[in-house]
Amino acid sequence: MPDEPVEWEIPLANQPKADEFSFDLKAAYSAIYAVRSEVPEDAFTAKVLGTERMGNGVLISTDGLVLTAGYLIAEAETVWLLSNNGDAIPAHVVAYDHNTGFGLVQALTKITTPPMPLGDSSESETGDLVVLAGHGGPNHALSAWIAAKREFAGYWEYLLDAAIFTTPPHPNWGGAALIDQDGKLIGIGSLFIQQVDEYDTQVDGNMIIPIELLGPIIDDLLKFGKSQQPQHPWLGAYIAEADEQLVVAGLAEGGPAENAKIEVGDIILAVAGEPVSDLAAMLRKTWSLGSTGVEVPLSIFRDNEITDVSVASSDRMLHMKAPKIH
Repeated sequence: MPDEPVEWEIPLANQPKADEFSFDLKAAYSAIYAVRSEVPEDAFTAKVLGTERMGNGVLISTDGLVLTAGYLIAEAETVWLLSNNGDAIPAHVVAYDHNTGFGLVQALTKITTPPMPLGDSSESETGDLVVLAGHGGPNHALSAWIAAKREFAGYWEYLLDAAIFTTPPHPNWGGAALIDQDGKLIGIGSLFIQQVDEYDTQVDGNMIIPIELLGPIIDDLLKFGKSQQPQHPWLGAYIAEADEQLVVAGLAEGGPAENAKIEVGDIILAVAGEPVSDLAAMLRKTWSLGSTGVEVPLSIFRDNEITDVSVASSDRMLHMKAPKIH
């Protein structure tokens, strides 16, 4: 049985006010659960994400289906959900989808809490007042606003065309619910982000996965445990943007890039002969070559020389432990 979450509170002045929204805040908070998972030490993601993970999830159906950030439950053997009433509910992993970043878990006992209705973040605009809420009721809910809606590229070979960025940041953002003015779920919290706004001021906030990415894949996730859409070719290289260059900052052990003798510190100049200077462009060019297994020609700069290397891409999910149905 999981431990109770460490106690903390969002200051009252920063909590959502009932008169600012047209829905029952308390009812919305009741649909948000703490997610606690345990992952085997030999799991592919254990070295980076750890073996004990904690965050939030949102009940989205009457049969106990909970939507969360996928990294919280990827390769998990044990999952618990904690309600605002203190109930500990066993659950199992249904699916993890790397392309979107969503994860689904299924409660193994009956949940009577009403689910949160799904909305559409494309109907929201920059500047809109929203609620970003974690498990724990009003003390863990933050009044925020949408700071931007734009592309996001992650060094772990992850790309969203139109991620949502909110500010101020939530202290427990993973799997948190982004709720619009009508009380609908429009996104799931993924990351803490530091960014520079149009006034060259550093702004702290959160990156949110838009809820509408779930619709096209949810039937596959429920039926097969993964999306049946073609999977992007995976290189297993952690790429950082530095001084307008793409630098290999790390390698997945046993991954395609390591097998192709790519090294930490290599600078990637081109993919299939096309120059790339930002991560999003590199990912799009790589993915345009085909699905998993395709050969990806890279031009790299190492030791003052340009070298061409061909990487036999793979499917990262083949390196990960599949969900265990209880």
